[in-house]
Amino acid sequence: MNIRIFASVSGALAFLLGSSLAALAADSEHSGHASGLGKPLPTGWEPAVHDRAINTFTSFQKAEFRTGDSPDAAVIDAEGWIGGDYQRLWWKADGAQEATGAKAGEIELQALYSRLFSPFWDFQTGIRVDRNYRGPARRTTGYFVIGFEGLAPYWFEIEPALFVSEKGKVSARFTASYDQLITQRWAIQPRIDLNAAFQDDPRRKVASGFNDVEFGLRLRYDINRQFSPYVGVTWRRALGGTAGLARRSGEDISTTSVVVGLRTWL
Repeated sequence: MNIRIFASVSGALAFLLGSSLAALAADSEHSGHASGLGKPLPTGWEPAVHDRAINTFTSFQKAEFRTGDSPDAAVIDAEGWIGGDYQRLWWKADGAQEATGAKAGEIELQALYSRLFSPFWDFQTGIRVDRNYRGPARRTTGYFVIGFEGLAPYWFEIEPALFVSEKGKVSARFTASYDQLITQRWAIQPRIDLNAAFQDDPRRKVASGFNDVEFGLRLRYDINRQFSPYVGVTWRRALGGTAGLARRSGEDISTTSVVVGLRTWL
């Protein structure tokens, strides 16, 4: 892994976040003044509202157990942020641990700087680190990330992203989901995850073009807005040249799984 590149990116992210937090702190110092211009509040006036406070948020979109054609596994998809209304530092974690005797699984971690550029839409950039393991074999890959996250018309949650690996390999991912309320507590969520690569990458067993697609359908019950158990089904299929590589390796190119899990946020 090119340590210098990732150290430089990390330093830039820290500088941008530090500047944002400093600006928010400077704004909060004016809370005892009428308009932030150094004028004291008239007698009897309430202090100014802290409308640029630093907040935090953590969400577990998926914390589930998967069983079916692919090996049984525990799966997690979580993200969170700290910051204000316009600038935030995001983290994302996505991984799976097979429920077998062999220690096998994968984990993806991202650290991103985010900037709101229009209502409901954030620009994000930062780093991503993948770690895949099976028994004693380990593989770690670093990426530079650039992408967007937001709410499209008709309440579709969209997350496109572009990744450049430490080896110069370029790949992309598109995720979209939609929450359809059935009642005030029951909801069904369709979701699609599509991956593509711009070059062949034998190390990751992917070919150029579309690599794979996964469709999911989850039915959940909101015990309250922060605690929602669910059940669902997912279907994943390798595509194009990546499917050909899977066939030659004796792997299934299509798998269907049943999932049961919990969605929550803090």
